[in-house]
Amino acid sequence: MVVATNHAMTLNSAARGLKSMRTIGSLAMLHSQSGNGKDGFDRRAFFKAAGVATAVGVVEASMGSVLAHADFTQEQRDKMTADEIIQQMKAGNERFRSGKPQHRDLVREAKATAKGQYPAAIVFSCVDSRAPAELVLDFGIGDIFSGRVAGNVADEDILGSMEFACKVAGSKVVLVMGHTACGAIKGAIDGVQLGNLTALLAKIRPAVEATHYTGERSAKNYAFVDAVARMNVSMTIANIREKSPVLRDLESGGSIKIVGSMYNLETGAVEFFT
Repeated sequence: MVVATNHAMTLNSAARGLKSMRTIGSLAMLHSQSGNGKDGFDRRAFFKAAGVATAVGVVEASMGSVLAHADFTQEQRDKMTADEIIQQMKAGNERFRSGKPQHRDLVREAKATAKGQYPAAIVFSCVDSRAPAELVLDFGIGDIFSGRVAGNVADEDILGSMEFACKVAGSKVVLVMGHTACGAIKGAIDGVQLGNLTALLAKIRPAVEATHYTGERSAKNYAFVDAVARMNVSMTIANIREKSPVLRDLESGGSIKIVGSMYNLETGAVEFFT
């Protein structure tokens, strides 16, 4: 999770300010030299250069030039509620959608988390290459556990991974994230048969049958595909609660929240189910 370090930000800003002032002074001196051939300080050139530097600073700030750090400690994670973590997810998705994600030093994050991890959540999503949870929710290394299976079908291995994340590692949110135009959903609708994929798609088939839809019920109808995907997320959550007493007890005790969502491939928006 992103932890703002005001002190570090202040020091970085001060350093950038000193560097900018040196640059401004140099520019003014150069302008003076080039204008009259003598060494001197040109006040007009100084203020012109200062205006340019200020504009550059504003642009840097608007782009989020301060790097985010993956220094999320166990204490910080444990103080947060599940609802607060969900709000962090929503805020991260908004940054992603607006094209203003946190600027990250991934090597630094990797080193900072090498000896321990305290993820706030586990996100269970599809393997689709267009729906990477860490990116669309704007999380860094060590912030979340990420589980992925085509069509986000939760078998006992996935349930075990979720139990580890929440009961052992202390994550407080299980987010099941489907997405629009899902190929696995299309395959289940069409009854595709292909090696081991056949058995996987059969697990999605109940969601196809349970989806109430009055229009064309085919994989070519994207509205129907998305309706099935939503139903599949809801049924996956029900399956988690039914087949994992560990997670069910954690949720009933208020330790975790199990939440559904849909990611829109076209808009980049993650819709959280209420």
